[in-house]
Amino acid sequence: MYDKRTLHLKVQELCDCYATTDPLKEMSRLAQEPATEEGALKWIALAVLHGINGNARKITLTRTGDGRVKVTAKYRKSGLPSPGGAIGQKVFDAVKGITHLEEEKGKMAVALGIRDSSIEVVVKTEKSEEGEELSIAFPA
Repeated sequence: MYDKRTLHLKVQELCDCYATTDPLKEMSRLAQEPATEEGALKWIALAVLHGINGNARKITLTRTGDGRVKVTAKYRKSGLPSPGGAIGQKVFDAVKGITHLEEEKGKMAVALGIRDSSIEVVVKTEKSEEGEELSIAFPA
């Protein structure tokens, strides 16, 4: 049977599912999982939850031309667990599927319902010769 749920709805459901977990712990396990769309959506949900819980301003996922993926958070200069190259690629694909940002540069507000409230994050994508960058900015 065809699953009629959108990628956006699946991210919201995963946010609800993992709302009471430690997002960093869960994120660190993802690199060992198979590269699936579900893993990418899980990483997005965990990144949003970590951003909310950690009072982050922005979480950025950077993919270099050789496929390496690095994650940083703006609230403090420290790295977060990388989803790995394969899941990292699927994260970029999933965000493009949710936002439809296909150009070299794009920016869009995305509302996410989490439990009994909601949050609006700003998703920004940018491609360059060095690679791609995806940022999730949280409200002040």
